[in-house]
Amino acid sequence: MYTRSPIDVKKFRSKRSKNAVREPIPELPKFLAPYDPGVQKLALEVRAYLLTIEPRATETIYDAYNAVSIGYSFTGRLKECYCHVAVYSKHVNLGFNRGADLDDPKKILLGAGSQVRHVTIRGKSDLAGPYLKGLVKAAMVNARALGIAGGIPEIEPQSIVKAIYAARRRPS
Repeated sequence: MYTRSPIDVKKFRSKRSKNAVREPIPELPKFLAPYDPGVQKLALEVRAYLLTIEPRATETIYDAYNAVSIGYSFTGRLKECYCHVAVYSKHVNLGFNRGADLDDPKKILLGAGSQVRHVTIRGKSDLAGPYLKGLVKAAMVNARALGIAGGIPEIEPQSIVKAIYAARRRPS
């Protein structure tokens, strides 16, 4: 089924224990296996970046048609996801589910839809600096407010596989 092996996630740990993030569930490296090892590593780096900012987030994982994606929320529901990681053949997008509502004076967010915006991540250096982290934190505040307004309780942090699509259009 997969032409490449999943990368060894045990090698992908923070060197400082205070910044260590929880390991991905076993399904995630399997879902990433069809991708180039560099893209696999980048996807896990973006995941670690988000979980370093907020370790209590719940991950909702989709092995979908066009991409492997991981949504981050406090409720486990797609509606309250503040960010998502979308893995493509040559890059990874860090998406903001309600990015159109974020204040982005530097105009780094891409997309023209009514809600979703993203930043294309081509290397770990794209995650550096306080600006992107500020966008993630603002998105978290908005998502929490949405959950509270809807009366949706927060859940314990976990990783959940929500969907595995049989048909896929991406690396094989």
